[in-house]
Amino acid sequence: MHKILLTMTAIAALAGSLPAIAHEDHGKSQYGGVIAEGGHYQAELVAKPDRLTLFITEHGKPLPTAGGSAKLTLLAGGQKTEVNLPPAGDNRFEAKGSFNIHEAKAVAALNVPGKPAKTLRFTLDAHGKH
Repeated sequence: MHKILLTMTAIAALAGSLPAIAHEDHGKSQYGGVIAEGGHYQAELVAKPDRLTLFITEHGKPLPTAGGSAKLTLLAGGQKTEVNLPPAGDNRFEAKGSFNIHEAKAVAALNVPGKPAKTLRFTLDAHGKH
């Protein structure tokens, strides 16, 4: 009986810590980009001069983007560029092209299936990161 009680106590302790472990990653970059909160989910913008990618997660888990839409407005060097980012599989929206990301500000208008529409803001440094 003592072993059963110890086993049950260990299982309960482990189960109680699992949400905390998953929550520890909330707000941290998983893809090397800049994070913005979108209510129940978060978006991570990975900006490169030739590609813009938005990864969408919910409590650290990938959130499917199929059927959704994203539009990114880049503000850099006195210029405003609007880019549509179509769903690109799994939990991401993506566009390829030529983009000025040097010390840019970005505003993303997101429509993720099953979630309310959100507008998120990002600030990039000289390398496209925050």
